[in-house]
Amino acid sequence: MKKLICLSILMMFFVLNCAARQVQRIDEGQQVDLSGRWNDTDSKLVAQEMIKDGLARNWLTDFIQENGKKPAVIVGIIKNKTHELISTETFIKDIEREFINSGKVKVVQAGDERKKLRDERADQQEYASSETAKQWGKEKGADFMLQGAVNSIVDTIRNKKVVFYQVDMELSHIESNEKVWLGTKKIKKFIKN
Repeated sequence: MKKLICLSILMMFFVLNCAARQVQRIDEGQQVDLSGRWNDTDSKLVAQEMIKDGLARNWLTDFIQENGKKPAVIVGIIKNKTHELISTETFIKDIEREFINSGKVKVVQAGDERKKLRDERADQQEYASSETAKQWGKEKGADFMLQGAVNSIVDTIRNKKVVFYQVDMELSHIESNEKVWLGTKKIKKFIKN
């Protein structure tokens, strides 16, 4: 009998917990920070700030004056060196979006996406009409490559925690290997449980 009562109480507790969950849609631009970990807001704000800073530097005007055209930029690897799992792919997309939407540079594909385009071009050589098949050797080569890393430091005591993130990026001229811009963005979060 005691087992039946305990089981009934556990079942009620389980049902009530399941029923208590509520989900509501919110604006994707709304800042929500539940855990204190790196999140979509951090990714978006860091990308905006860093690319705005990078595009305001002399390397861009110097390149345009010397070459008479916008530079092509490729976003390379952004390493996650933090204590947590960060989707660097979404961060890279935020960076590419900021570059493209600025209208000041061209962005070319990198890595696996570039390979997919090449595979498609190869398929077109065999299966598309000669009038519509895209030619080999017409890719735009990148003038600059952006690379970087996200690092973190965590300091905790009892129910308090400070998480410090530092994002470092560098833009290099591909032909000369010259670093033309170095950017850093720091975020510090205080979390109390």
